[in-house]
Amino acid sequence: MASSDNPGARNGRHTRDDVAEAALRILDDHGLPDLTMRRLAAALDVQPSALYWHFPNKQTLLAELADRIADRARPRPDPDADWAALARAEAFGLRDALLAYRDGAEVVSSSFALGLGASTPLTRLRAALERGFDAATSARAAAALLHFVLGHVSHEQQRLQYDSLGVVTAPDPAVADTGADTAEAFAFGVDLLLEGLSHTTPASADPTPAPVPTSADPSFSTASAPE
Repeated sequence: MASSDNPGARNGRHTRDDVAEAALRILDDHGLPDLTMRRLAAALDVQPSALYWHFPNKQTLLAELADRIADRARPRPDPDADWAALARAEAFGLRDALLAYRDGAEVVSSSFALGLGASTPLTRLRAALERGFDAATSARAAAALLHFVLGHVSHEQQRLQYDSLGVVTAPDPAVADTGADTAEAFAFGVDLLLEGLSHTTPASADPTPAPVPTSADPSFSTASAPE
């Protein structure tokens, strides 16, 4: 990026937000393999060493990107909806957020696996499930549902990338035999997990379920191998 296009470059300084947003643009334009600290520094018209004032290494930068991607999930369920409807809305909101960025699922998944970031999806899913289940059950179910969402969307994005490159692939087994599209296949998987959960553990009788976090909540906060 030319210095004339960025206020931070004009005055010789960049904020943490400048660096993260530039990294997101590179991720979206070129993909995760091409998101290097050297390329990011060139886009900001600085030396690579300048980036380490804000992020000590590439892993922490990717953790920040994972948080930003996941935080863009904005489900709008009925506030009086039951636990299943809330969890379903959260799952679809997360899918939309991941699909909004190239390799978004891979960034969030790797951060989650490393324990460096991307905690918001798990927190929000757990809060939704606690409308109907005890804390321990909700935590396990939220993790299972999050793993499904990340895996499914990662598969979707890999297929999209292959298509964009003109790679000839076999029909997607998730949709080829049913006539469904990927959104329908995703919905089937989410509903399957939630239906199974409804039959494995009795719903809690707690009259004061935990609220679903929002972006205004101070506790609302939510990341790949090193370069």
